[in-house]
Amino acid sequence: MTAPQIYVSFPGNAREALSFYRDVFGGELALHTYQDFGRSDGPGNAIAHGVLSGVVALAGSDAGAGETTVRFEGMMLSLLGTAEPAVLHEWFDKLADGGSVIDPLTPKPWGASDGQVVDRYGLHWLVGYEPGL
Repeated sequence: MTAPQIYVSFPGNAREALSFYRDVFGGELALHTYQDFGRSDGPGNAIAHGVLSGVVALAGSDAGAGETTVRFEGMMLSLLGTAEPAVLHEWFDKLADGGSVIDPLTPKPWGASDGQVVDRYGLHWLVGYEPGL
């Protein structure tokens, strides 16, 4: 890996959340349960480690007892220029389904198109592209 990867501690819904992101972005999803890893600090079918590999990479797990779960404050996951505009609009719309649009993905006064959305799992995304792409 050549860049940091986001790793999210979910509050018991990692399987659902990571599957949602696979449906949004495509890619391959590998899920390993607490039972697979011999963990006894949660339900055996809880996700101990999950990885989405593809154009957008994301990893996560179900938080164990007493562990803090995802809270995004003052941070966004940026998808600026990561795909063609039509794809970015599609991703934005899928992320917005069940989430909250903070700023619509539209042309901005400075010439670029971007927008912000908080998805149904609480992740804050910045999606956009430069003109002519």
